[in-house]
Order: sequence, then structure tokens, then C-alpha cells
Amino acid sequence: MSDAKRLILCIDDDPDILSVLQLVLEAEGYRYAGASSAEEGLRVCSAIRPDLIIVDLMMEEVDAGTGFVKDVKLLGNTAPVFLLSSVGDNLISTIDYAALGFAGVFQKPVMKQQLLAVIKSKLA
Repeated sequence: MSDAKRLILCIDDDPDILSVLQLVLEAEGYRYAGASSAEEGLRVCSAIRPDLIIVDLMMEEVDAGTGFVKDVKLLGNTAPVFLLSSVGDNLISTIDYAALGFAGVFQKPVMKQQLLAVIKSKLA
């Protein structure tokens, strides 16, 4: 499947973050789906089967992102899930994100070129 048809689900309780991600992804030819909570993200994920997921760490609960990745794996999701975080660069060096089920971590504010390069690499 070409990148132009790949579907990316973004989950964040900040509508501004979702808007930016939608603009960036759609400008690159990706299809976008959004959700504003981990619970909504699980419903959307089950319905659309995204190719890649980006989920915020802290939403309705402090660790909503880590709870989401556990739940979505139990549902049989095989798409890579990336953690989106604003808690600092030290997060990457202090947690084993792979052990938590994440394919990687994006630091807020997300750098457009880094985001696109990682997505393209993962979906290749």
C-alpha cells in the first residue's frame, strides 16, 4: 500500500495538537483520524484499523497513553503506536518505551520533519 493511502490515528485531548497533526499529515498525503481521549481512541481504532497510531501520554488520566497501548494490544492491534509527550526530553532516557508497547516517542512540540521521517520509515 502506498503512503498516500496510509491511515494515521492521532489521540490527544488538546484540539490544537490534533489540528496541527491533521494539517501536517494530510499535506503529506496521509489519511487522518482523530480522537480526544484514550477511550474514544479505542473505539475509533477498532472501527478503522489504522496503519499507525500517535497517542498523548497525559490526557484524562496522567498515564492514559500507556493504558491505551495496553488495551489496544489486547484488541489485536498490530499497528505501531507512538507516544506523544510534553514531559521533557528525559522521558526517552528514563523509560523503556518499547517494554510499554510503544514503537517510539515524539516530544511536544513535534518537529514536522522528524515526525514525517519516522512515520515514513515505520510504514515503509
